[in-house]
Amino acid sequence: MCGATEGGLSLDGVNVAKEAVIQGQVLRSGDEPVANAYVRLLDRSGEFTAEVPTSATGHFRFFAGDGEWTLRTLAPKAQPVDTRVVAATGSVAEVQVLVSA
Repeated sequence: MCGATEGGLSLDGVNVAKEAVIQGQVLRSGDEPVANAYVRLLDRSGEFTAEVPTSATGHFRFFAGDGEWTLRTLAPKAQPVDTRVVAATGSVAEVQVLVSA
């Protein structure tokens, strides 16, 4: 698969058939991208696995193992948000995280 997902990050150069991808966007008030937020990837037991900052457009991406994960989003002037997601090799889990004060 190549090209961009609708409204999301480009998958150029990503072999989705061999990867479990979790990606998405952090938004405030439903449509305002949140730059400089941090998204943490926590395993089933809640252990920290990885962290990435969001881009200027609020986007983030993780390459994860198959299974259930929690995304913990930490954004300026917002309460932390936990989002459950399931990753599977051969697919892209698209997540939209809404934050509020």
